[in-house]
Formats: sequence, C-alpha cells, structure tokens
Amino acid sequence: MHQEKRLPKNGKEGAIFGAIIVTLSVLMMGSINIILAAGEFNKEVAMNMLIVLPIIWVIVMIIEPVAIGRFAEFLSSKFISQTDGFAARIMFRTIFTVLGMSFTMTIVGDIIGNGFTTEIFANFVQIWPRNFVIALFLESVVIQPFARFVMVKMHAAQDRKAAVQTNTQFI
Repeated sequence: MHQEKRLPKNGKEGAIFGAIIVTLSVLMMGSINIILAAGEFNKEVAMNMLIVLPIIWVIVMIIEPVAIGRFAEFLSSKFISQTDGFAARIMFRTIFTVLGMSFTMTIVGDIIGNGFTTEIFANFVQIWPRNFVIALFLESVVIQPFARFVMVKMHAAQDRKAAVQTNTQFI
C-alpha cells in the first residue's frame, strides 16, 4: 500500500508536524495581531511579543488537538469521501482547522490583550474576518506546505537509514 510521505506516520511525527504548524502559525498570526493592535512595531511591542507568544503557543498546542482538530476532522469527513484525493482532503481539513482556530484564537487573543471587556464581541466582529483570511492564506501557501516538506525530508532520511541497515545486514 502506498504510504503518504507528506503526512506524519505515527504519534512522534504527528507531534513534530503539529509543533511546526503551531509554531509558524503563532509566530506569524500572533505577530501580525500584536503589531496591528499596537499600531506600530517598537521595542516595547517586541518585548510584549516575547512574553505573550510562548503563552499563546501553549494554548494553541492544547486547543488544536483536543478540540479544533477533532472538530475539523469531523466536518471534513462530511465533505470528503474515500475516493477523494490528497488535495481535497488537505483543503477541507485546512479550511475547517483555520475556521475553528481563527474563531477561538481571536477571542482568546482579545482576552489576553485587553482582558475581559464588554467590547469582546465588537472586537471579534471586526477582527475575525481578517484573521480568518490571513490565517487561511498563510496555512495554505506557507505553513502547511513547509510542514509537509519537512515530513517528506524526514521520511526520505528514514528510508535511506533503513536501506543502509538492510544493506549492511547482507554484508
């Protein structure tokens, strides 16, 4: 059976794949949102980013596999069939993951940045559409392709190592 080399094959690879995606997403989307909220980029904003981005990273590493990933997988299963190709599967999974994560993290980010205020809903209505579009673009064009590239390289290295071990056993 053909093994997909662009995706993780086990839990360890899944954790690496997820960590790559979350790290790039948090760095890119978190930075964009913090800079836009501040209205400029300066030393104070950079220091705030160094404090806040690791916290956001931990939140996303928990929320994505526990809730949003399951939500995205469930919704994707309603739109794809066994005969659909890799691109269709990735497209639906990416759309639904970005939908859930951008929705959730727009609210969480506003709470982290501004606390619990009466303006959370008004801020959400203004910020979420922008976050969704930017995140969908970044996930589709930069983040997911990079993570899949890393998986391809990891699997190629594993295949080379296995071939060397097989060849040395026959010597």
